[in-house]
Amino acid sequence: MSYLKLFKKSFFQFQDLQQAKKIILAKVVGHLTLLSFILAIPITVQTMAIFQSVQQDAQEIAQMIPNFTIQDGNLSVDSKEKGFIYQTDSIIFTFDPDEKRTAEEVEQDLVGNFFSIGLLKNQIIIILPASENLTTLLGSNQLKIPYSNPALSGLNGADLRASLQNNQLPWWIIPLTLSIAIYPTFLSMIFTTLMTTLIANLYLNFRRIKPHFLDTYKVLVFASTLPVILAACVSYFAPGFATDTFIMMASFFIFTLSLKRPQEKNS
Repeated sequence: MSYLKLFKKSFFQFQDLQQAKKIILAKVVGHLTLLSFILAIPITVQTMAIFQSVQQDAQEIAQMIPNFTIQDGNLSVDSKEKGFIYQTDSIIFTFDPDEKRTAEEVEQDLVGNFFSIGLLKNQIIIILPASENLTTLLGSNQLKIPYSNPALSGLNGADLRASLQNNQLPWWIIPLTLSIAIYPTFLSMIFTTLMTTLIANLYLNFRRIKPHFLDTYKVLVFASTLPVILAACVSYFAPGFATDTFIMMASFFIFTLSLKRPQEKNS
């Protein structure tokens, strides 16, 4: 059976999924990549919505930023300018030229999915919503950049306001976000399908059917097609949906359905 025919049958004709054992491994990996791409779409849409929200809030915050310069690695303002904390729908912004707040206090401002950004006396601190993927990539959800960094040597209030107010999301941010999102979803799909394969092999042993790990894995990958599409649709509207658990349970259920035809023939 060709890959295209098996792909079509993976939606409703579950009894034919056992034919996946004859599919070469390269096509199975390709199908796994396709499923990862599907799962990455709602993540990309949600991320772009966050970007757009942050962009609008940044433009709002830009109007609040006073004139300042960087002198000897410290934030310098006119004596009449005072520090402040300003909150939008997605950003908690701290402007503190008087060194009244610490980085730890700025970190404590972080609530839910807010970004916490602080222009402190001697550094910029950016605190992002904590997540496992972010911690894996960056090592922390905090970015602390001292003003002594050469990249910030020319930072000033006027340029920062202009940058925030005129900032537009480039066209390539969507494909870039999608390509980045595929990486964790691909790893997640590998883990989910491997775990489900182990469960399926235990089930086969219980049914006194001699399992072959690779064959079972191939069938499970195609059995996860419909669950992945359903999970992607649900997670689009409910970001907190337990995608991995749903895919694992639904794929295993479809796998058990794929065993019915051989049993009926033997009876």
